[in-house]
Amino acid sequence: MAEGTRVASFELDHRAVRAPYVRAAGRYQGPRGDVVTKFDLRLVQPNVQEIPTAPLHTIEHLLAGYLRDELSGATLVDASPMGCRTGFYLTVLGEPEEESVLEAAKAALARVRDHEGEIPGCDPLRCGNWRDHSLPGARAWAAEVLERGFIVQATVTLP
Repeated sequence: MAEGTRVASFELDHRAVRAPYVRAAGRYQGPRGDVVTKFDLRLVQPNVQEIPTAPLHTIEHLLAGYLRDELSGATLVDASPMGCRTGFYLTVLGEPEEESVLEAAKAALARVRDHEGEIPGCDPLRCGNWRDHSLPGARAWAAEVLERGFIVQATVTLP
């Protein structure tokens, strides 16, 4: 990384936020006027908890569909797990309000909590690590996150 290059997510004071939350993490306008908005969907408290890979992977597969169903006023482009395993980055085409993303996330996680049956895309043709999944774990983590109560979190930058 070039000296002086600033990465916005590295400027967030991870000690001062309270998970679970939704936070607008960036807005970008393309050359044709399209707006892409990035959201931080933090499920567990940074540096206190992390979601194990198998349940996080299953949550990712389930959120891929459920968030698309629940989000209105924007198009979900991607829901990518964070490397720290504390949540997801949501990339959307459009400029939805944080409150609408919060409601969509709660509804999608309720559907993860209640999901029964097959995990979408969980086979060797559609997933690069199809054996690393846990539906019981995903359901349990979704239930725990929902019980804690989501908020909209303001960006708290480092001092």
